Amino acid sequence: MNSRVLALLAAFGATTIYGMNHTIAKVVMPHYIAPFGFIMLRVIGASILFWTVSIFSPKETIERRDYLRIAAAAFLGMCINMLMFFKGLQLSTPINSGVIVTLTPIIILILSAFFLKERLTLFKFLGILLGFTGALLLILYGNTTQVLNAPNIPLGNTMLLVNSISFGAYLVIVKPLTKKYSTITLMKWMFLIGVFYTFPVTYSEFSQVAWTSLPFEAIWRMAFVVVGTTFLTYMFNVYALKTLPATTIGAFTYLQPLITIVYAVLTGNDILDGVKILACLLVFVGVYLVSKKGKAEKVA
Repeated sequence: MNSRVLALLAAFGATTIYGMNHTIAKVVMPHYIAPFGFIMLRVIGASILFWTVSIFSPKETIERRDYLRIAAAAFLGMCINMLMFFKGLQLSTPINSGVIVTLTPIIILILSAFFLKERLTLFKFLGILLGFTGALLLILYGNTTQVLNAPNIPLGNTMLLVNSISFGAYLVIVKPLTKKYSTITLMKWMFLIGVFYTFPVTYSEFSQVAWTSLPFEAIWRMAFVVVGTTFLTYMFNVYALKTLPATTIGAFTYLQPLITIVYAVLTGNDILDGVKILACLLVFVGVYLVSKKGKAEKVA
């Protein structure tokens, strides 16, 4: 099996894990572990894993001028992003979560246009409009069916949108750092900083978990989030990026909500209705238009 096939399998593996995570994580919340408690488990678990792997990786020294950027990236990516995602997922549904998270490329474009002065074409502007129309449709009208274990869908969808915005900002901020440091170096420091950021708001829910009486179903789902969603996905994506261009990796974004929908419906954890289908189509078309490069951009 050649390296390109392995890279494609790695990218698909990461996308599959992300897509399944929306349902797998939601099932254990809040009965076995509350969302903020889950974040403490996830951040500490990932921090331990990345620091352990770093023992066998080349040592890198962080330049003093990069400390502030790393701290800001950790605040957005390992604090606000994760807190809003898990709380929003607990309040909303896996399908809503999978669709709204797909807005990230649109948010990155908006932030790049604002901070990096990237030019907005007519197609990209239309893509932004369609994408956020789809998100707004879910937030305002996504509660058309009664879904088990979704106590406040509008609020949950709003928090998921905040999650996408913070994750998009995180990617913009962390991008220059990825050219200077390895993924292991960045992740071990950002997750460690994330522990201190999130501890004050996550410890209370974390301490309420009845760890000694957790059933196997809850244990394997928690392990999946820590090892799979948080650790392996980074490893898979880094491996894929060694062979494939970033645009190819980005194209897998389209698969995530599809995997989320199929897995959630098959496992009986969500219902697919007209509003979700329309919102999903609007977001898909919006992301496609934002990602589409015109002739001038291709030449550049």
